[in-house]
Amino acid sequence: MSKNIAILGAGFGGLAAAYDLVRRGHRVTVYEAAGQPGGLAGGFKEPHWDWSVEKFYHHWFASDRHMLGLIDELGWRERVLFPRPFTVMYHQGKFYPFDSILKAILFPGLGWGVHKARFGLVGLYLRLSNNWRSLESHTVDAWMRKWAGDFVYELMWQPLMTGKFGPRYADQVNMAWMWARLKARTTRLGTYTGGFQAFADQFTAHLRSLGVDFRFSTPVEQIAPRSEGGLELRLAGESLTVDQCLVTTSPGQLSRLAQALPPGYLQGLLELKSMGAVVVTLSLTQRLSEQGYYWYNIPKSAGFPFLAVVEHTNFVSPEHFGGDHILYCGDYLETDHEYFSLSQDELLARFLPALQRINPRFEPGWVKNAWLHRTAYAQPVPLVNHSRNIPAIQTPIPGLYFASMSQVYPWDRGTNFAVEIGRRAAGLMGNLT
Repeated sequence: MSKNIAILGAGFGGLAAAYDLVRRGHRVTVYEAAGQPGGLAGGFKEPHWDWSVEKFYHHWFASDRHMLGLIDELGWRERVLFPRPFTVMYHQGKFYPFDSILKAILFPGLGWGVHKARFGLVGLYLRLSNNWRSLESHTVDAWMRKWAGDFVYELMWQPLMTGKFGPRYADQVNMAWMWARLKARTTRLGTYTGGFQAFADQFTAHLRSLGVDFRFSTPVEQIAPRSEGGLELRLAGESLTVDQCLVTTSPGQLSRLAQALPPGYLQGLLELKSMGAVVVTLSLTQRLSEQGYYWYNIPKSAGFPFLAVVEHTNFVSPEHFGGDHILYCGDYLETDHEYFSLSQDELLARFLPALQRINPRFEPGWVKNAWLHRTAYAQPVPLVNHSRNIPAIQTPIPGLYFASMSQVYPWDRGTNFAVEIGRRAAGLMGNLT
């Protein structure tokens, strides 16, 4: 029997779930608070651009089999591009290549003795090992100090941990997260012709052709179980009933929407930690990196006001953006950080002078336009033994399901694992009887 199914969130996970469910004969409606699909991978576009720009920088890895597999199913693989960008690491006032295992090993900060050997051997072990569960009882800080050594850890890995998780959580994240990051990622980075928003729009149009209904700019305010079965969704000025509902937003959002969840499940949602993100995107009259660098890894100890600089048009050509050079300046931060309250102009006053440390020729006059994007939910924080804390996809409320980036553990968040967990949730839902 066909079921009436609601999906909250038109990010890549929600879209992938809708794809599987509608093809199994169900009536699917996607509710999205924003005015467009894409979620955190959504983008924006100036009138003179042919491509969109993601609000929060995104790319695919060559190993992203769930995302690329979906694209293969759709028959759109010819639109996937894998340019060859250059990643660098900041060290003592200079940037060094850091986009392959060999270049990482050759990083001059390691020297030529035992430190380089320990770095290489630890990296090799983690790439070859599949036993992540034995790692999650250890923090990255403790495990790396033991096996890589204090020097290697503090030079190579601690800056990543501090930048990603801040001083509060940097030494609390478990080692399985680091294992997954090294295991799953590749040096090859990919994108979609037209940008990620182009994929989201094309996928949405395809889903509509299959019968999926989309309601954008329509936030759901409450989800409640019905005594006679099914769920009641309350929207502004409207109430409707569905057989099942999949929520693809944050744990905190689910806790606010479904307050009838049992106290234990609710408490588990509220105890999950995450970092927010603040990203300033700039269009420049000329490129920042004269060497063509794409991704700049910058340790917080270097005194820059951001964690990373990403020169998008050293990844894809500026010709797609009317000749504009697109630059991201971003950081992962807790939501009580001042960057969540400063205005765009105030952030630009902090950020722009720092760009002169990357290119002394840079002048504020290079900036044609700027955009500020912030989100409170960008990076889950996996603490020790996090596998015990992951909420079940099928919640204790019959018919209510939850699929978020906090549940893809030990893997890191991204569109690839959003697709995986969205399709996994769909597999638990809507079985025809």
